[in-house]
Amino acid sequence: MTAYISTISSQSSLALEARALGCVRGDKTLFSGLSFQIAAGDCLHVRGENGVGKTTLLRILTGLSQPESGEVLWNQQALNSQSSAYHRDLLFLGHRDALKEELTALENLQMYAAIDDVELLLEDAMAALRRFGLRGRENLPIHCLSAGQKRRVLMARMLTRQARLWILDEPFNALDAKAVVELEGLIAEHLSAGGLLVLTSHQAVKITNVKVLEL
Repeated sequence: MTAYISTISSQSSLALEARALGCVRGDKTLFSGLSFQIAAGDCLHVRGENGVGKTTLLRILTGLSQPESGEVLWNQQALNSQSSAYHRDLLFLGHRDALKEELTALENLQMYAAIDDVELLLEDAMAALRRFGLRGRENLPIHCLSAGQKRRVLMARMLTRQARLWILDEPFNALDAKAVVELEGLIAEHLSAGGLLVLTSHQAVKITNVKVLEL
């Protein structure tokens, strides 16, 4: 398939661009000639049936996988020329929650802050967890939390990570109606502050400045 989406934002020069991406798995072409550009304050909602390449596209955008053809650019520079700088600007959350089961919710936030080289004060970490309904569960091991509560820990990480680009694979999975509204609010804050977002979701998303890419 071929698609092109382009937006211009006056908030910042931040931009994520895909140029003529192609991806082949075995003897199947998932997509080809795929191009788009999003800028500060924009959200790209990638949609399509299972197996069409949504997660594969996200992995290409993060630099975890390489396309068969084409390239991805961050602020007009190819990813392979600025891998470290790009990943400082990036928060990627995939299907798996990537939380350490033996650590507490608080310890997970602190661990990822250390890995990401982000200063995270104890009071800020606690406030983030409590904002997303985890008051009283901050010091429980992750394996004691429900699937929905684990997603809330990830929402707290999104708040504390300070990344400019979020790439999220099905972020609304396992969330109840209240948590969905909370996540939509968090995303709205990120975009209004000039952040960028690429996400997959089988659900309709109630977010402003959404561009839809059908695979």
